Amino acid sequence: MNLAKLTAREAEIAEMFAWGASKKEIANHLHVSERTVENHARNIYVKTGCGKVNELSAWWFCTKFNISFDLSPLKRSLFSCAMLIMLAPQVANADNDIVRMFRTRTVSTRSCRTSRRRHEDDAIDFISII
Repeated sequence: MNLAKLTAREAEIAEMFAWGASKKEIANHLHVSERTVENHARNIYVKTGCGKVNELSAWWFCTKFNISFDLSPLKRSLFSCAMLIMLAPQVANADNDIVRMFRTRTVSTRSCRTSRRRHEDDAIDFISII
């Protein structure tokens, strides 16, 4: 990946991609069409030599924080371990949030089904009375 000279708009869009924004979110934020964002993204990919948004994100962070692209294997391992230690608590917490989300949905689905059955039972009782 080379150090590219991006225009101000391309740099702004590259930063938004680096922070995880989608093309639609970027277009809405900048008040332009998605097609315009796609054109800027294509130019950014050509200038930086990136092929995917993940590579672009890594390029942007390395460029922004002056991290060398050519880290030695030892430095790469240490950097990876440091990032893993920093992100491990967040990943563990995210798993608990996902479990809670599924449990909540299961409970609410059951309560909805129960309330529907009650309405159907009431309708049947009303019809049998008539």
